[in-house]
Amino acid sequence: MGLVHVALVVLSLLSAGQSAPVTSCESLLQPLEIQGRDQLLGRWTYIAESTDIPGARTLTKMLIETTWLNITAGDNNDTINIVQNQKTMGLCLSVSSKLTLKNNTISREQPYPGSAILLNTGCPDCLVFYANYTIGQSTYKGVQLLSRRPKLSDTEMEEVTKQMMCLNLPKPVVLDPEKGFCSESQGRTFDLTDTINSMGSDQFSKLDKIFQSEGGVQTLMEMITSAVARINSN
Repeated sequence: MGLVHVALVVLSLLSAGQSAPVTSCESLLQPLEIQGRDQLLGRWTYIAESTDIPGARTLTKMLIETTWLNITAGDNNDTINIVQNQKTMGLCLSVSSKLTLKNNTISREQPYPGSAILLNTGCPDCLVFYANYTIGQSTYKGVQLLSRRPKLSDTEMEEVTKQMMCLNLPKPVVLDPEKGFCSESQGRTFDLTDTINSMGSDQFSKLDKIFQSEGGVQTLMEMITSAVARINSN
């Protein structure tokens, strides 16, 4: 569930009471039991992400300035609602998602199927999500780091970087809170929820082919830059 949510927009805490740093891969990859959805609710800052989607690191560094999530309780006891507010090339974008929490796994079907668990962490106010998701014919994995704070210590960042290394994922892209955040009351925020949810399997297959192709990132960058230019001209 993760951060390539311009091309899609990707996804939340659970390490209460843990103060000692976690160091070994065995400890770092230990799943955490989710005691209840209340532990996930509230505002979270998107700190960093790593995924094995080809070119995702380049796309994230070039496109995403800052991101924060607002997680609220869903209508049913096992559902949560997420609104992701993202600053992209100066634009404020939002995407809403409904997820299901069951057996310590958070899952969703739209805009593409995916599931995530929480991993062990020494950060007392962080969520470390290990996600698997399917785009087109390909399955990808990724780790997303969220926190109640806009910025973490070097020690905390070293820990999550090692977690990603233990999963054979690339070095994380760390977002810069100094670039400012879009707010819910922002005058001009573009809600991409309906657009993304209306994408069919053929479109996701095409997107996956772009990810896999030589020069695909450049192609996708040109598409996104063109779309942003059209929005700014209106």
